[in-house]
Amino acid sequence: MSWSDALTATEVARVTSPYETGRFGVTVDRVTVSAAAGATLDEVRTLVDGSDADVVVLRYPAERVDWFAQLAAGSRTAVFADTLAYWRLAVGTGRALAQAFTTGAGEQVDPDDVDALVADIFAAYGNHYLANPLFDPKLALAGYQEWARRSVARSGAAVVRDGTQLLGLATVEETPGRVEILLAGIVSAAQGRGVYAHLLAAVERAAAASGAGELVISTQGHNVRVQRAWARYGFEPVHTLVTAHLVRH
Repeated sequence: MSWSDALTATEVARVTSPYETGRFGVTVDRVTVSAAAGATLDEVRTLVDGSDADVVVLRYPAERVDWFAQLAAGSRTAVFADTLAYWRLAVGTGRALAQAFTTGAGEQVDPDDVDALVADIFAAYGNHYLANPLFDPKLALAGYQEWARRSVARSGAAVVRDGTQLLGLATVEETPGRVEILLAGIVSAAQGRGVYAHLLAAVERAAAASGAGELVISTQGHNVRVQRAWARYGFEPVHTLVTAHLVRH
């Protein structure tokens, strides 16, 4: 979910999710309450109650700690799915690295290679779909592959290589003054060698070249290992969202 949806959007709306609906065979709507939105729980309930979807994926600021219990007493079954942690880096302040790998940005990676990389990197990723038996974990991984292919086709990818071997990639989305990392990771065989920091550096250099002032990224709250890597590189945490699945009886 985009940085603007999570932190800066002032309006709260219910939107259909055609990709998820088509992939999982259950209808899905989404409602997101950003950090900047002043929506009340009653307003959110009205949006949820007006949905005909099988599942409403609701995300809201984690500090609204009283919401989940009240949602669970509502007209739908409430499933606590995950938390999302958002981090930010001022471009130009990232960790200095000696060049040890070949990196690039904006590259058009072959779709088959994208699928293979994502299958390896995200095979054991604890995404929010795993909380709900209505969602097939294998189809969830296929969704990450589809998302990565779309992102690479639109904007290319940052990559890191050891010689000719592709070790990792990052897909991004650019908005005025900001670059958001959407999907990023290193293949399992290359983890623990400091490769991930070089991937972040490749994205930061591209962001600086484009004139962006900040680099942002997010992950599930339980993904502590990657958040440690972000902290070492220079990122700082700024916001957390809760994800709840509200399932029609």
